[in-house]
Amino acid sequence: MSLRAQRARDLIYSIGLPDSIIAEVLEAWEKLVEECGPTLSVAVRSSATAEDLPTASFAGQHDTFLNIRGHANLIDAVCRCFASVFTDRAICYRVDQGFDHFQVALSVGIQQMVRSDMASSGVMFTLDTETGYRDAVFITGAYGLGENVVQGTVDPDEFYVHKPTFELGHRAVLRHTLGEKAIKMVYAQRGKETCRNVDVSHAERARYCINDDEVLVLADAAIKVEKHYSKRAGKPRPMDLEWAKDGNTGLLYIVQARPETVASRREAQKLVEYVVKEKSEVLCTGRAVGTKLACGRARVIRNNAMLSQFKPGEVLVATSTTPDWEPVMKTAAAIVTDRGGRTCHAAIIARELGIPAVVGCGNAVEVLPDGIQVTVCCSEGDTGRVYTGEIKYDTIETDLSIVEKPRTHLNVNLGNPELAFQTSFLPVDGVGLARMEFIINEYIKIHPMALLHPERVNDPAVIQQINERTANFASPPDFFIKTLSEGVGTIAAAFYPRPVIVRMSDFKTNEYASLIGGKQFECQEENPMIGFRGASRYHHPNYAEGFRLECAAMLRVRKEMGLTNLKLMIPFCRRLTEARAVLDLMESLGLKRGEDGLEIYVMCEIPSNVILIDEFAKLFDGFSIGSNDLCQLTLGVDRDSEVVSSLFDERDPAVMKMIEMAIEGCKRNHVYSGICGQAPSDYPEIVRFLVEKGIESISVTPDTVVKTLMSIVAVEKELASASSS
Repeated sequence: MSLRAQRARDLIYSIGLPDSIIAEVLEAWEKLVEECGPTLSVAVRSSATAEDLPTASFAGQHDTFLNIRGHANLIDAVCRCFASVFTDRAICYRVDQGFDHFQVALSVGIQQMVRSDMASSGVMFTLDTETGYRDAVFITGAYGLGENVVQGTVDPDEFYVHKPTFELGHRAVLRHTLGEKAIKMVYAQRGKETCRNVDVSHAERARYCINDDEVLVLADAAIKVEKHYSKRAGKPRPMDLEWAKDGNTGLLYIVQARPETVASRREAQKLVEYVVKEKSEVLCTGRAVGTKLACGRARVIRNNAMLSQFKPGEVLVATSTTPDWEPVMKTAAAIVTDRGGRTCHAAIIARELGIPAVVGCGNAVEVLPDGIQVTVCCSEGDTGRVYTGEIKYDTIETDLSIVEKPRTHLNVNLGNPELAFQTSFLPVDGVGLARMEFIINEYIKIHPMALLHPERVNDPAVIQQINERTANFASPPDFFIKTLSEGVGTIAAAFYPRPVIVRMSDFKTNEYASLIGGKQFECQEENPMIGFRGASRYHHPNYAEGFRLECAAMLRVRKEMGLTNLKLMIPFCRRLTEARAVLDLMESLGLKRGEDGLEIYVMCEIPSNVILIDEFAKLFDGFSIGSNDLCQLTLGVDRDSEVVSSLFDERDPAVMKMIEMAIEGCKRNHVYSGICGQAPSDYPEIVRFLVEKGIESISVTPDTVVKTLMSIVAVEKELASASSS
């Protein structure tokens, strides 16, 4: 096939263009020169009728040429574009799609080059490409011409903007991810090549390729383009766009728009989850493409000549991929690349083929030897992992069209922002517990007080770590506020407008001490579980400044990002005076109960919360039962102790009685009652008990949502049947 395709291209190219077409093209060229000046360079771009359809699209089927100058080069590029109707990849695509080779028309667009070689360019989508989440604009970008972003030879910057709050007037970037951006494509000054790659300085790599104002301009354009095509189509039409920034003028341009054809076509009523049960050694990590996982033997392909060695069902490992690899890629179990972001060629093709891919690993070609059995896992969030061997996992399929909605609200517990968009598709009413500690531990990693008072850190290595992690921010505290607000904001945006309850930090002293710079600011306790934690820290001189940073981040999520579905929760609040002190402090920092609909809950996890529930109910908008701590404090045990851990659980009659009293107290005071501890996820009988007692909301881990939902529905039906008879 390859030889015949080459003959077909040679035949078309050798015939050339009719004189009348050449004359028209050159006449238009001269007009463009008059407008743009004698240094004009253009992009000569192919566009075929079967290339970008609402139901089928394939990246890079036909050829495009950049930085073309002069009559001879222009006509030559146009001829080559027409000949590219018969590239190997285009032929395979048409066969797969059932298109007649001779019913496809191809046009050639000639556009003035946007001087993004002097600035930046990239790709954006009006949905999240991995999960199909519709309420975000996802933007990627890197320095130089956009070819590197599309082909996956560079790890780009990534940005998310939340569409609903953007359209309400809130101008904030939801989330940033800094890419390496090691190279950029610029104009070639001499020789036959029109463009070449050069290294990007370390200073430029450490900065984002566009600023927040430019991200928001692009998001605005993407939303408008999506609305335009959706109106014409008569239904929602998510879009795939390319953008470029002109280095001379600073203006931003949309240079291509086409329908997104993968994530937007997934079955909305069918939910498939892959839950990892056992893990093994992680060989390499990168950006996850899709939410699946697959096993197979690794096959390293270093160049086109090695493609014949690839066997169907293997995992394709390469520095990057090109459109010519498509016939081999469609036989792969998964794809792993060293370069590229989530809009690169390998990522686009993996989505179209429905296989997992991990891109931008940096070292996959080195660390994955030929023939080794691996599992490529993209089901654990934005970070894709390549595990050694075949790991165990469960596949959970849910038909959402037949799921009954119970009277009792069902929420989900969530800490990882990378799983937020994916988890939002679960049949839940919101997030019952968003753990702030996960974001601090995984993304910030530095003790808040060390960011506020680096002068009190006496370890030079720690100071260097702090400086490196906060280098791109206005100040170390700004790093904390922005990073925490983006993590919490991503979760709130994913479920918007459903409620999201975030718990303020609840590290124990030993856990705080393990953060970078933490040992300098934490005391040693014999039993941190019942020590200096929760609300007692917030107004204490040793941590009050750190709590102010947490409040500033939450205020940013609600005010600047506009995510007013965010509710706050205070953990481990022992006394009424403590509660009042914390609420007064929060109000002084702009977080006042009732203002802009803000609700503040308290964890009901200490016997004093139950005993004095009527008094606590006057201070808070609701209670969320923390069954783990309530169990240990009711029974007087240390849940971290291996000696006694097997002797008790939340089903103990004393614990159940405390839970019952808490629910009754909430009803009596007409405030929210929920539970977010582990018990409902582990024990179906506790779910039954909670429903029977009339709790308002049950929050469980994502993997038990469907099972718990069915249990709740069954219990409610039994109760309804019993009351009617």
